[in-house]
Amino acid sequence: MGRAIGGGVLAAGLLTQAWGQGIYTCVDAKGRRLTADRPIAECNDREQTELGPSGLVRRKIAPQLTAVERAAAEEKARKALEERNRLADEKKRERALLTRYPDRATHDKERAASMALAEEVIATAKRRITELATERSRLDAELEFFENDPSKVPPKLKRQIEENTNSMEAQKRFIQGHEEEKRRVSARYDEELAKLKQLWAHRDAPVTGVVPTVNKR
Repeated sequence: MGRAIGGGVLAAGLLTQAWGQGIYTCVDAKGRRLTADRPIAECNDREQTELGPSGLVRRKIAPQLTAVERAAAEEKARKALEERNRLADEKKRERALLTRYPDRATHDKERAASMALAEEVIATAKRRITELATERSRLDAELEFFENDPSKVPPKLKRQIEENTNSMEAQKRFIQGHEEEKRRVSARYDEELAKLKQLWAHRDAPVTGVVPTVNKR
């Protein structure tokens, strides 16, 4: 008799302890209502409910993901993190842009300076082409003396003509490259200006939604 009573007290104690820790319940794939003192393996693929000692719901436990679902969730989280980082970097660039160009005049001044520098480089190359053209005229005049017998053209003159031709082509390529670079720089300033107009407008927009304080007497 005493042993039976002792066993009953022990079982009651264990049940009380389980309820203190929480009871997990769910309906499995076969429609059975299952209950246990720990998360139920048979319901890993569906929602489980944890109940407290009073029988109230403590929390809902979401189904465990399959390998494919977990990979998809991780990919989604990775893309979300990349997007947050991208937005943070964009905000950082915008702040730097506003610091560098607080107004239109500052941006216009730097653009004009960049364009002027590019034009000067191109102008220098064009002056060099003019010099090479003058030199080539002189070399061609010397070459006319040998038009009846080209085999007698001195090696030095041949070399000078070849160097002149190569230099002329190099200067033309140089100019072409800088013309393209000038267009890229101009396009960059256009893009910056379009962005800056938005940033300036947002920065300078009046703050709304503030209700003024009225003193009542």
